[in-house]
Amino acid sequence: MPLTLCASPEAPPPAQAIPATSKRAAAAGLRLGLLDNSKSNADHLLRFLAEAAGESVEITALVKERKYSASRPLDAAALDKLAQETDFVLSAMAD
Repeated sequence: MPLTLCASPEAPPPAQAIPATSKRAAAAGLRLGLLDNSKSNADHLLRFLAEAAGESVEITALVKERKYSASRPLDAAALDKLAQETDFVLSAMAD
């Protein structure tokens, strides 16, 4: 009996190249933001990722924000803080 693919978790390739952001890390290092979605163990995963990033890139500032709930958006003030004070933001979900 032949197999039939019912659903694929793969996203289709983009129709055109997605432009990279114009914001770049300074030569002196990277200002890294961590956005915890408040699920259990997300903080541990983000800490692990930040430590791993620090092994290959100098991190000059670390800005941490935590969402009130995984199902709610980050408040505007915290989002603005990440946008102004970081070059790159890592966000993670875990359980």
